[in-house]
Amino acid sequence: MVVHGGMARTSGQLPRIDGRLTCIGTLGLDVTVEEGSEAAAVCALNALAVLEAALGTLDRIERVLAVTGYVASTPEFHEQPVVVDGASRLLAEAIGSAGRHTRSAVGVAALPRGGAVEIEVSVAVSDPQEGT
Repeated sequence: MVVHGGMARTSGQLPRIDGRLTCIGTLGLDVTVEEGSEAAAVCALNALAVLEAALGTLDRIERVLAVTGYVASTPEFHEQPVVVDGASRLLAEAIGSAGRHTRSAVGVAALPRGGAVEIEVSVAVSDPQEGT
């Protein structure tokens, strides 16, 4: 993760719970849209955990700026935005109106470790001295 000039950006987060990938495969082949959407939410939750560890608190997040979602999918699969909606919903639930963001949903041939979804999150952050 990088924090620079009032902004923080996570690296790509895979759908891991307790270190184990929860959704492996390819949308349009062996992973359903619902499974992919749930995996995207897990990725977003992992991104929030990384941000909290780096920032000390999620309260420093002023706004989610952008989400980039990568979806391992067949060439015939065209529902990448529906899959990435899982991450967008989780961020809105966790952060409220400041969780609204721009976003890209990109179909790719493969992702690391066979993951079905990978999510990156960029946020605007406040100075750690503000509010003290």
